[in-house]
This record gives sequence, C-alpha cells and structure tokens, in this order.
Amino acid sequence: MDNQYYQAGDIVYVFYRNPHTQDVANVQAAAVVNNPQKEDELALFLYETYYPLSNEMAVYSTEEEANQAYNYYYGNDSERLLQ
Repeated sequence: MDNQYYQAGDIVYVFYRNPHTQDVANVQAAAVVNNPQKEDELALFLYETYYPLSNEMAVYSTEEEANQAYNYYYGNDSERLLQ
C-alpha cells in the first residue's frame, strides 16, 4: 500500500480482528483521517479508534478488492496455501 494515494475523507476497507475472539476476522470500512496526534500524517478511524496509516497495513480501496483478498487468505482459497 502506498499512503500517498489516500487523502483525509477517503473510505477504505481493512481486515479487522475481533479483539475478544482472535480467530474471527472480517472486512470493515474505515475512514482515512488526519492523525490527531501527528498532524502531518494520516490515520484510519475505525470503531472510535485511530490507527496510524502505514505500509504494514493491508488497506484496500474497494470492498470488492478487500473481499477477494479476504477469501484468498481466509476463505476456501486458503486451502491451496497449505499445499
């Protein structure tokens, strides 16, 4: 992911793990916002929490892209990763 393609106000899609059930993940919409702690950086706002937007995050521009990646890593397609 290249952060330069995102601007405050964009809606993106990420994988979100349930903090209470770590083996459950789903695709969730998140807002790209100005980081309130570092004004020159962007952050993701998700569930009332700010997450620094970094190259270590899997962020997708469309829900379709996110769902395809999710199915690859977590769905039926993940079976071929084990081969």
